Amino acid sequence: MKLGIHAYAWCSQWSNETLGLIDRVKGLGLDFIEIPLMTLDAFDAAAVKRRLEDAGLDAVTSTVLLRGTDITSADPAVRAAGIAYLKECVRATAAIGKANLSGVVYSQHVKETNARPTEQEWGWAAEGLREAAVYAQAYGVQIGLEPVNRYESNLVNTCGQAIALKDMIGEPNIKIHLDTYHMNIEEKSFYEATKAAGSDLIHYHICENDRGIPGTGLVDWDAIFRALSEIGYAGYAALESFVDVTDNMNTWVWRQLAPSGDALVEEGVRFIRGKMAEYGLA
Repeated sequence: MKLGIHAYAWCSQWSNETLGLIDRVKGLGLDFIEIPLMTLDAFDAAAVKRRLEDAGLDAVTSTVLLRGTDITSADPAVRAAGIAYLKECVRATAAIGKANLSGVVYSQHVKETNARPTEQEWGWAAEGLREAAVYAQAYGVQIGLEPVNRYESNLVNTCGQAIALKDMIGEPNIKIHLDTYHMNIEEKSFYEATKAAGSDLIHYHICENDRGIPGTGLVDWDAIFRALSEIGYAGYAALESFVDVTDNMNTWVWRQLAPSGDALVEEGVRFIRGKMAEYGLA
């Protein structure tokens, strides 16, 4: 299993000013950095690729759809904009020489609604992602669907729903991305959800139930690592804790979740490395 960290552990927005995080992550002995694509206008793919190569560090990318890019919108122009955005994210991922893009890519993150999703919305999500997936195949990029909690999406909250959407899309490069923070709210079992993802699992967000330091809260880490061990997981797993609010997506960080970003990383990495060794994933 590859252990990494989301750039939002230290910054609220990615740009050339944050390129130094690549060297910082490498210095921590981690395998990769997760780079957010929320502000593509500030994403310098050539500079990122060069810095990754110089540091000898791997990377994945992630994003969420917002109001103007919701592929489940009733407005065809918004759906088209969402598909175009996903394709742009695919190109950005390929441009840095990487193959994993994931996140809330199936509908608007924090959609303003008071209703369950309709069959039409499920259909629009599948249709848009099918087009994005076919486009991504030419770039060698796979797209991971990340279930999030009910307060952030009304469409995909569980691994089972992500699998159902994947089946509707029907393209081989559509995969699953799980997140323990959301699983803690929505799943009945960390173990069963992880096992269900199986060989389709390409990314795992390692978060405590409060997004603080892993191992200090309520998440059942033994169930998670037992499942990861049983499926022989060799993919990416990133610590994901946010240090601040951002102006490009909702993070809801209203209090200090750790003494510092460095403390969160150091203590979290120590705990997760221990679990990896315990379950034969090191």
